[in-house]
Amino acid sequence: MSAAVIPDHLLNQISKASVLIEALPYLQRFRGEIFLIKFGGSAMDDPALVEGLLRDIVFMELAGINPVIVHGGGKAITQAMADAGLAARFVGGLRVTDAAAIQIVETTLSGVINPQLVSTINAFGGRAVGFSGKSVFIGHKTAPVKGEDGAPVDLGFVGEVHDFKIDEVLATIAQEKVPVISPVACEEGTGAALNVNADLAAASLAGKLRASKFLYLSDVLGVMRDHRDPSSLIPSLNPAGVEQLVNERVITGGMIPKVRSALQALSAGVSKVHLIDGRIPHSLLLEIFTTQGIGTEIVP
Repeated sequence: MSAAVIPDHLLNQISKASVLIEALPYLQRFRGEIFLIKFGGSAMDDPALVEGLLRDIVFMELAGINPVIVHGGGKAITQAMADAGLAARFVGGLRVTDAAAIQIVETTLSGVINPQLVSTINAFGGRAVGFSGKSVFIGHKTAPVKGEDGAPVDLGFVGEVHDFKIDEVLATIAQEKVPVISPVACEEGTGAALNVNADLAAASLAGKLRASKFLYLSDVLGVMRDHRDPSSLIPSLNPAGVEQLVNERVITGGMIPKVRSALQALSAGVSKVHLIDGRIPHSLLLEIFTTQGIGTEIVP
C-alpha cells in the first residue's frame, strides 16, 4: 500500500499530535505523583508569564499529576514597603524584617499574591486552595548575622523552617486540588509570623512530601559553565558534580543556596530536582513531558 499524500494544511496538526505522543510515557509514569513547584522573582514579574505557568499547572492537574506550589513575592513586598514609607534593608541576602515590615510581608504574600494565584488557577478550570504558610510551616527565628562592619545584626521576624503541619495539604492533594502556599512560617511557641526564604521552605516541604519532582523556576536556564553562554547549559548533575562545580566557582552567588537546598531535598527523598527558566513559555511542560527537557536536572 502506498503512503498517504498528506496535505500541507495537516502537517501542523500532525506535529501537534506527535508532541502528545512524546508526552504519553511521562503522563503514564507521573500520574498520581506529587510535584513541588517553586516560583518567584522574574518569573512573577510578567502577568502573561504567570498566567501561562498557571495554565500549565492546570494541565498537569487534569493529567493526574498533583502539583503543589510555593510562591515568592520579594519585589511586591519591597514595593508595598516603599508605598508605606519603609525602606528595604538586606543583610547577607536576608531582608531585615521588623514588626512593621512583617505585617506587610504577611499581608502581601498571604493576603494579596496567594489569593490572586488561586483565583487565576480556578478561572482556568483548575481547582486550587490557598494556604498561608503559617498554617503549614513551623519555624524559629534566624540567629543574628554579621553586618558589613562585622557587628551582629538582628534580622527581626526572619525565620527558618524546622517542622510542618501538612495534614490539610495532604487532604487537599487527596481531593485532587492544588495547594498554593505562601512562604511565611509560624514561630513555635509564640505563633508570630516569620519571613522565610521561599527556596529553602519549598525544598524542605518537597522532602517532607517525598515529592517525585521538585522544580525551581528562576530567571536562568539552569546551571551553565558560562553564564553568558546558553549553549554551556549542563543538562544533568549528581551531588558530586554539584560540589565540584561549586568548588570550581562555576556555581556562584544566588545559585549556591538553590543547589544546596536541591541536594537537601534529594537526601530527604525527592526523586529529582529541576532548575528551569520560568520566563520561557511552557517551561514546565517542556521540562517534564519532553525527552530532551530545557533546564538542569539534579539526580541522586
